[in-house]
Amino acid sequence: MALDNPAVVGVVGAGAMGTGIAQVAAAAGHRVVLADARQGATAKAQVAIAKAMDREVEKKRSSRAAADELMSRIDFQWDALSNDLSAYEHCGIIVEAVIEDLETKRTLFHRLESVVPSDCVLATNTSSLSVAGIASACETSSRVVGVHFFNPAPVMPLVEVVPWLGGDPTVGSSCYALMQRWNKTPVLASDTPGFIVNRVARPFYGEALRLLDEGVADVATIDWAMKEMGGFRMGPFELMDFIGNDVNYAVTRSVFEAMFCDPRYKPSLTQKRLVESNFLGKKSGRGYYDYRAGSAAPQPAKDANTGLLIFERVLAMLINEAVDAVFMRVASAEDIDLAMTKGVNYPKGLLAWANELGISRVLGWLERLQSEYGEDRYRPSPLLKRMARDGRRFFE
Repeated sequence: MALDNPAVVGVVGAGAMGTGIAQVAAAAGHRVVLADARQGATAKAQVAIAKAMDREVEKKRSSRAAADELMSRIDFQWDALSNDLSAYEHCGIIVEAVIEDLETKRTLFHRLESVVPSDCVLATNTSSLSVAGIASACETSSRVVGVHFFNPAPVMPLVEVVPWLGGDPTVGSSCYALMQRWNKTPVLASDTPGFIVNRVARPFYGEALRLLDEGVADVATIDWAMKEMGGFRMGPFELMDFIGNDVNYAVTRSVFEAMFCDPRYKPSLTQKRLVESNFLGKKSGRGYYDYRAGSAAPQPAKDANTGLLIFERVLAMLINEAVDAVFMRVASAEDIDLAMTKGVNYPKGLLAWANELGISRVLGWLERLQSEYGEDRYRPSPLLKRMARDGRRFFE
């Protein structure tokens, strides 16, 4: 199979992610078919893309003619998807961007197979589900691949390309090249829970929540520490409220369960209670912060010692996770650092950060935490231990 120049790109799902992917594919010059099972979803997608292109014209990043031409390349299917998927019959690749539910994706891929050409690639935009689990619903499962964009797709450069155990090797390499032609930054990840970003980033939220649960500091102080001491653009609680606590909690649970309940990925009861209370963040008006009219923003306690403790503890866990991802062959060291800087805007690659701080120093932070708590949560990666013992650094 090859994706040298697919004449038609299909996108299934016209939510925020599917809409963004359709815009990216159209901007790369493809004809795009966009449909959704929800009545009226594609109409909303058309309005959203039109507004995005209007902004591009206003900011002089696009001409009016180019913006109109991009819009003309997208075939918005007005009838909600039911039993008829014939709109996709001429596609060279289809990117699925429906709800993050395994059986929904499996059913969709099985139905698409009866419509699309034999060499059409079926790509899933799943962020944490098993690509193998989705692919196994297909008769020709070797055509399936993970192609995980980040939101908003037209803005965020990273795409995780995820081949699976039974996939055709040319599919992964062709998708990687296609993403480059779409002006994206692709990285290769193995089909493991959370791939690169959603696995490596878990301690940014999880350890921040643990610090909150222990009463080390409040949300405003923890956010301040990670921004002030670490240079992160958003603190963990600000970011969870922005993402949506329901979404963040669901990904955490998914990774935790898929990793056979490894304590490193254990969800927080505090976050569970927020979700149960419908305190989902900005979209619901309340989360870790109160966004309702008249609410005063809490002020951090700007104590340097506390801030440093918070920063070092969260960073040690992040680095350990990145090192372990190399150890477990989730991805190359280069792709892991690229993914964390391009996918979630970390100020530095975590492995480069480990080099800068000193790998033995990071190991010392983790060993002290494990000694104090006696929990497997804080176990240092074997690779971190080996590198500290041998005086090695990443990228050498």
